[in-house]
Amino acid sequence: MKVGLTGFPGAGKTTVFGALTGLVTAPGGNAPSLGVIKVPDARVDALAGIWKPRKTTYAEITFVDFPPARAERRTVLDAGTIAQLRDADALVEVVRGFPDVGGGAATPVADLDAFAAELVLADLGVIEKRLERVRKEKGHERERALLERLAPELEAGKPLRTLALAPEERAQLAGFAFLSLRPLLVVLNVPETDAAAPVPADVATRAHGQGAEAMALSARLEAEIAQLDAADREAFLSDLGLAESARARFIGASYALLDLISFLTAGEDECRAWPIRRGTTALKAAGKIHSDIERGFIRAEVVAYEDFIRLGSEAKCREAGKLRLEGKDYVVRDGDIVHFRFAV
Repeated sequence: MKVGLTGFPGAGKTTVFGALTGLVTAPGGNAPSLGVIKVPDARVDALAGIWKPRKTTYAEITFVDFPPARAERRTVLDAGTIAQLRDADALVEVVRGFPDVGGGAATPVADLDAFAAELVLADLGVIEKRLERVRKEKGHERERALLERLAPELEAGKPLRTLALAPEERAQLAGFAFLSLRPLLVVLNVPETDAAAPVPADVATRAHGQGAEAMALSARLEAEIAQLDAADREAFLSDLGLAESARARFIGASYALLDLISFLTAGEDECRAWPIRRGTTALKAAGKIHSDIERGFIRAEVVAYEDFIRLGSEAKCREAGKLRLEGKDYVVRDGDIVHFRFAV
């Protein structure tokens, strides 16, 4: 899962990147910065405690700190920035919630509107260019009809993620990598004094109106917390009135944003969490591990994590009828422990 951090200059995007990854990078660079964090999962820990595997592997999130397009605020995204953003699975828009260096008040709602307009404009340009071509060719009637339906919505300033699109329509649009269709999380970067405060109602309302979710954090404070030892970190968070670090809250928000779940594999070699989209079939989940397993899929042996922990072993799960044999169309559930049978 690749999450792209973006936003206007001065919002503290690079500091947010440090808070989430624990990495220290210099702001203002021209190349994207990459950071990978492991997703904590108590289920993986418990399975590792039982199996004592040679390797324990957690799900990962890759963060990309994209450089701003220009030095000025609220300018149209340039082609290079647009291309970089299209490579992300989800976007995180960092919005300034603190006074600027000159003491000017934060304008988060106006910033949300301005950035949304840039994404919509970028997508509209793609649609207009594509329509110009398909109107001259035959055999693209369905695509043309869909794009002609979407163009007026974009012209009206509506992000594509706010529209009711059927699954087959989303599949048809996948190759375009539309920015306003990407899942979006708004991170309001607030002063340290507001670190435990909720997202202001006007910001939350505007974000939801754009089909986005919103959370607040104090990036400078959280970046300092990320550098602390685990014991000191918990005590510091407690003193601030925060139940979880920004990283933990962000991971939860990202999983919800992308509608992700994790299935598990366990054994003496490795205990591992595999992130997949909710609704993924056993066949496609097998391909997440290796294409050969998907190609030679025979069946999946499945037991729910809770049943395995309660009963204590695969043998007891089988005796209790909790270990099931499922076919390729089985929809994998969060926490399923799966062993794939295959032949190539």
